[in-house]
Amino acid sequence: METDRLTQLQQVQVVPAQQVAATELAPFPKKCTISNLVKRPPVNIEFHDLKFTTHNAKGETRHILNGISGRFLSGELSCILGPSGAGKTTLMNILIGYLNSNVSGTIQTNGQPRNLRLFHKLSCYIMQDDLLQPRITVHEAMMVAAELKLGSEMSARQKALAVDEVLETLGLTPCRNTRTEKLSGGQRKRLAVALELVNNPPVIFLDEPTTGLDVVAMKALVDVLQLLARGGRTVVCTIHQPSASLFQQFDHVYILNGGNCVYQGAAHQLVPFLDACQLSCPKHYNPADFVLECLSPNNAKTMAANTSNGKLCKTSSEPAKHVSSYRTGDSAASLLAAAHAQTSALSETEFATSFWTQLSVLTRRYFLQTRRNMVGLFVQMFGAVLVGASLGAVFYGKGDDVTRPFDNFKFCIGVLVYYMYCPFMVPILLFPSELVIMKREFFNRWYGLKSYYIALTFSTLPWQCVCGFVFSTMCYVISGQPMVWSRYLWFLVTGVTTGMVSEGYGLVLGSLFSVTNGSTLGTFSLAPMLVLSVYGMGYGKNAELIYEWLMSLSYLRFGLVGFALSLYSGDRDLMHCDEDKVVYCHYANPNLLLRDLGMEGLSSYMQMLNLLVYMVVFRLAAFLALRYRLTVEFSSRILNYLRKIIPHK
Repeated sequence: METDRLTQLQQVQVVPAQQVAATELAPFPKKCTISNLVKRPPVNIEFHDLKFTTHNAKGETRHILNGISGRFLSGELSCILGPSGAGKTTLMNILIGYLNSNVSGTIQTNGQPRNLRLFHKLSCYIMQDDLLQPRITVHEAMMVAAELKLGSEMSARQKALAVDEVLETLGLTPCRNTRTEKLSGGQRKRLAVALELVNNPPVIFLDEPTTGLDVVAMKALVDVLQLLARGGRTVVCTIHQPSASLFQQFDHVYILNGGNCVYQGAAHQLVPFLDACQLSCPKHYNPADFVLECLSPNNAKTMAANTSNGKLCKTSSEPAKHVSSYRTGDSAASLLAAAHAQTSALSETEFATSFWTQLSVLTRRYFLQTRRNMVGLFVQMFGAVLVGASLGAVFYGKGDDVTRPFDNFKFCIGVLVYYMYCPFMVPILLFPSELVIMKREFFNRWYGLKSYYIALTFSTLPWQCVCGFVFSTMCYVISGQPMVWSRYLWFLVTGVTTGMVSEGYGLVLGSLFSVTNGSTLGTFSLAPMLVLSVYGMGYGKNAELIYEWLMSLSYLRFGLVGFALSLYSGDRDLMHCDEDKVVYCHYANPNLLLRDLGMEGLSSYMQMLNLLVYMVVFRLAAFLALRYRLTVEFSSRILNYLRKIIPHK
């Protein structure tokens, strides 16, 4: 029965991507059309003598891939099999261009050396973790992908039609208005494919797409991948151990073991190949299971020799009819010419859309997600109200009372701690998980890093200002601070700016570390900053020069000075002194208090300028940290240089 099914699939007439409207495949009960997708040239991939080496913690060299060769052709659904640690994901990362360091060998597309910049625009990589943007519906996610990946190639109406047809083809129309976080595992996998399909990439890589799916969901997903391949695309996926029925659906199988290719060819040719290697597969046994069970060192060596480590392909004498016409020599020249004509325009631009289009789309998506995150917004607003009211109640009426003059300065410290901690922890806790999704979109050339980062900054600014306004107003009024508009505005602006600096510092740590490591390091680093910000309290001008320099290294110092100056500097009148409690109020003159705090003669404008400098520095550092995280090759080079400099025992 499996043989009959395979024969039936092989007899399906090949339809180019631009003519898929007439395609109808047996596994789908209804007609599946994707005729509105933009036209793309077919791409065939070949690689020869591919090697990859890495180093362990001791500096010892490990050979992950050992000079393997192979090919993946358009019109075929190909899978890479092998036990854990065989090099499947490494091979995938090298072919897609995600990994370039310590790689040797040649990779060709359509018989020419691979142009990595152009290849990135013609391919997509769907990673194993099917993480999707939260708090948006399936249709909204698809429209964002269409606006970012299609640009001016299609009109708005054509983009909408393309999205509708992709959803219909992949069986996602019933859940088009469902939010992504409420989708099932199979629906999430298909949506991950659909998001990359809107610009019709001729090459699709998938890393373990069936992980976590039940048998029914696996079958549906493989049917989708088979349909995409029949449209003239090169579809390559890594599979750990497929069932017998799924295994027979693959047109091309590439098996790895220990960094060597032990088989390459058609799925139905695997059993005869095993027989030739003196490995007889039982009649009712899954060939995929059997070949993995037989991969002992001696058997793997024999199999690798029989395939010349991937140089030989065990396939039928005649290619299946559905395979792309590129495999026939008569049309190779015309196809290459057409491919060159269609890709020449792509090579001129880095992304499909302009910077401003990317910024507009990403900003709208961020604001939509933020507006729907009601729980997060409620928690932040509740915290601002609760802390503001509590802090104001603790220092109730201290704003104009000099009986205990330093109590109001402690109020300023309390305000500083709020703006130090709350905006700081949000990116540390949330950004690492968002970064995983962003890496997939960035690597698949949805948008540039600059537009993403600016949109991220814009999206947090309004809510930061709202929470800051609520907190500052409540604690300012309840604590009895001077009711002067200029002083209140300086107090508010200083607080919001300090919060934005703290958020920038949190982005730096969130970009470089995990949630656990970022939280730990952040807490340890903020403690000395807070100590330095209050150092010199009561010393006046007698603080040592070295500590004045150290205090300038803490942005919190400028925030604290800004709060104090907003309350005490300028022409403020003498503060209230309760003569029933004390005979003499030394600090009734606010300038004396600023003098003994070491803040006399300082300018509010300079404190604001210093805060802005720190904000720019932290934001720029976060941007560079993101670029570092997204550039695998750059980080690998740094590690290699360190290994050369530092000797190993």
